[in-house]
This record gives sequence, C-alpha cells and structure tokens, in this order.
Amino acid sequence: MQTLKKQLKQNIALIFFSTLLLALHPAMAESDMQIQERVLKAREMANQQKTDQAAHINPVDKSLEFRGVFYGFLPCNDCNGIKTTLSLKQKNNYLLVTQPARESSREYYEKGKYSWNDENHTVVLTPRKGSTTRQYHIEDEGTLVQLGSGGARMTGDEADRYILRRSDTVKSREVHIH
Repeated sequence: MQTLKKQLKQNIALIFFSTLLLALHPAMAESDMQIQERVLKAREMANQQKTDQAAHINPVDKSLEFRGVFYGFLPCNDCNGIKTTLSLKQKNNYLLVTQPARESSREYYEKGKYSWNDENHTVVLTPRKGSTTRQYHIEDEGTLVQLGSGGARMTGDEADRYILRRSDTVKSREVHIH
C-alpha cells in the first residue's frame, strides 16, 4: 500500500511539474487565419508608407502602376487571329510575343522600350530593331486597346477585337510557353 502511495505521489509530482513547465513555455502554432491577418496588416502598413504625405512631393510615374502582362487574340487578315502577350516590365522595357493561328506555331518576339503618355492615356512601344512603333490606348487599369498607325482607333467590323487584358483581370487564358 505504501508503495502504491509513493508511486501516486511521484505521478502527481510529475504531472504538476509537467504542467508548470508547459505553462512557462507554451508551444503554440499560428492558425492559417492568424497568419493571413498578420500578412494583411503588413500589407496595410506597407501601403500606408507608400501613401505617406512625403510621397506627394515627388510626381508619381504612372507607367510604374501599369506594369504587368496583357493577353489577347487580335484579328488577322491572312490567318484566324494572332495570340498576343505583352509584358510591360521594369525600367520601361517590354516584351511582345505574337503567334499567328496557322499551321506553323512559331512565336515572334519583339523587345524594346515603352513610354507612357498621360495626356492621351496611351502606351507607346518602341522596338529595339527598326520596326515601327505601336500604340495602345489605356481604357482602364486592366485593358489596352491597340491603335492604328496614326494613333487612331481601329475601324471596321473587328474594331472591338483589338483588346489586350491584364493577366490578373482574366480568369481563363492561354499562356505562351517560353
């Protein structure tokens, strides 16, 4: 009986010290919700720093807001269409990838610089190699409309098909593999 009491006292002491140890050093993992809330707060803090009053002293370069990847399927006179991907990158660089819908699945690449015209709400692409410039009218944050050679909107039956949409605004799209 004394052996049983001694064992019981040892077990109670062990449980007491284990509980005390756990209370002093809790091992808790964050839930997904807590992690998401922490990330959201960090983003809000970063955005607040961007919108600080000091930021209004220097003019903002609008082209920085418009970076991204734009997709579209543009009309073509001698094929079923042209799959187009336009990537507006940092330092005003761009990459334009086109692929006519024909038997040949060859992709054509064009690199160059782009400039932002705030008055006309246009983006002008100037290629590195001697091709002519291309212009796109900015409809909204996620839509570019290709303009003709003179800077005017396309006319005709397919005028409304000269549209590229930003990748984060389009849910379903075919992607060029590079």
